[in-house]
Amino acid sequence: MSKKLYIVMAAILLVTMLLSACQPAQPAAPAKMKICEVTDTGGVDDRSFNATAWEGAQMAQKELGFEAKYLESQQQTDYEKNINAFIEEKCDLIVTVGFLLGDATKAMAEKNPNQKFAIVDFAYDPTIPNVLGLTFQTDQAAFLAGYLAAASTKTGKVGTFGGIQIPTVTIFMDGFAMGVKYYNEQKGGKVEVLGWDPEKQTGLFTGNFESTDDGRKMGETLMDEGADIIMPVAGPVGLGTAAAVKERGNAWIVGVDTDWTISAPDYKDIILTSVMKKIETAVFTAAKQVKDGTFKGGIYSGTLADNGVGLPDTSVWSDELKAEVQAIQADIIAGKIKVAP
Repeated sequence: MSKKLYIVMAAILLVTMLLSACQPAQPAAPAKMKICEVTDTGGVDDRSFNATAWEGAQMAQKELGFEAKYLESQQQTDYEKNINAFIEEKCDLIVTVGFLLGDATKAMAEKNPNQKFAIVDFAYDPTIPNVLGLTFQTDQAAFLAGYLAAASTKTGKVGTFGGIQIPTVTIFMDGFAMGVKYYNEQKGGKVEVLGWDPEKQTGLFTGNFESTDDGRKMGETLMDEGADIIMPVAGPVGLGTAAAVKERGNAWIVGVDTDWTISAPDYKDIILTSVMKKIETAVFTAAKQVKDGTFKGGIYSGTLADNGVGLPDTSVWSDELKAEVQAIQADIIAGKIKVAP
C-alpha cells in the first residue's frame, strides 16, 4: 500500500469516528409499567374473582402495554408480605383481590402514599387518596337471578350458601332472596329460599373459599331439603356443589362472579344463569387511569346501569321469562324496585 493511499484511508477513518461521536445518543426504551396482583387464598386460577381480576391485568398488558405479574396468597399472613414484595419491585399499580385484604391494603397504602393501589370488593370510608376501591352492586344482578330461579323451580324451593359471612358474599344472597320474594309478590307464589334469611342475616356458610368437598356436602344438604336450584357464593367451593348437582341430575346451579358456562364449562348443562360482576373491566379501568395519569383513588361502583354487573345471555330461559327479567332490570335501574332487605 502506498504512503499516499494509507494517509487517505486513515483520514476517512478519522472523519467517520468524529461523525459517530457527534451523533446524539439514542434514548433507551422506556421501562414498561407494571400491574401487579395479590390474590386471596383461592389462587389466581380459582375460576372466580382472583381469575377475573387477573384477566383484567392481562387486558392491561395486551392493550395498554403493561407488564402483568401476580403473587398468590396461600394464607392470610401472606397478604402484607406479598404487597410489600410488589412495593419493593416498584409496581405502578398493585391490585389486591378481595374483602379479606382490606386491612392489609389500608396499612400498606398509608405507609406508602406514593404507591397506587386498587382493591377488588372493598372501599374505604373515608377514602384513601392512593387506593381505588372496586365495588359492585351484585345484589342488583342477584335479584334478577332470584326471580329467574323462583320462576324455574319445580320443587318450590331454591337454596344458597356462602363461603364466609362477609358483606361481599351476603350481598349476593340478599339480592337472590329478594328476587324470590318479588316473584312471590308478583305471581302469588310460595317459593322458599333455603340457606339464607335476608332479614335476620343468618344462613349457611362453609367457612372457607377453598374446599370443594365442603361445597359438595352443602349442595347435597340443600338438595336433600328439596332445593332444585342452588347459588353457591364461595368461589371454588361452589365447583363442589356443581359436581354434586351434576351427579344427581335433577337440579340447577346459579354461578357467581363470572359466566360459569365459560369459566366452568364442565357444568355448562346444569347452569341456569350466573350473577356476573365485571371485575376485569374494573381492573382495566384502574390501569388505564394510571397510564393516563388520571388516577385519583376513591370508589368505582359497577351497576346494572353501566354493565358493571349482570346476567349473561342464555337460551335456557323462555322468551317470555327473558322479557320479564329485562323489564325488572329496567325498573331496578330506574329505582322503582328495592333490591336490598
